[in-house]
Amino acid sequence: MKRVIFASAILAGASLVAGCTVSSPATRIERHQAAFAAWPAAVQARVKAGQVDVGFTADMVRVALGEPDRVRTLITPQGQSEVWVYFDHGPTFSIGLGVGVSSGSNDFGAATGVAGGPSPEERLRVIFDAGKVTAIEALK
Repeated sequence: MKRVIFASAILAGASLVAGCTVSSPATRIERHQAAFAAWPAAVQARVKAGQVDVGFTADMVRVALGEPDRVRTLITPQGQSEVWVYFDHGPTFSIGLGVGVSSGSNDFGAATGVAGGPSPEERLRVIFDAGKVTAIEALK
C-alpha cells in the first residue's frame, strides 16, 4: 500500500511539473506569427533572442519578453511615460527529508520540490513614450 501511495505521489508531482508551461520567445512568436513576419530582420533577430531595443513597439516587447509583471506610470517635466517591469522568474529548489515511527516500524520518506515565482527583485524596466521604447533599464 505504501508503494502505491508513493508511486501515486511521484506521478502527481511529475504531472504538475510537465503541465507547467513557460512562455518563451519561440512560443510567443508562434502565437503572433503574422505580426512577427512583418517586422524587419533586425527586430526579428532581437525578438528571437528574447531581447528588446529602443524603438520597439509594445507588441514587439510582448513577443520578446512576455507580459510585464507590473506596469507603472512615470511623470516627468517632459510628460508621462509607461514603465513595464519584469521580475526574475528563475526556479527555486527545495529538498525535504522526513523520518517517522509508526506501530513499531520505521518509515523513511524523501521529497523534492520545484517552486517558481517572482523574485522580489526587478530584473528589467522598459520605458515607453508615445507607444515606443525610449529607454531600457537592466537591473543587476
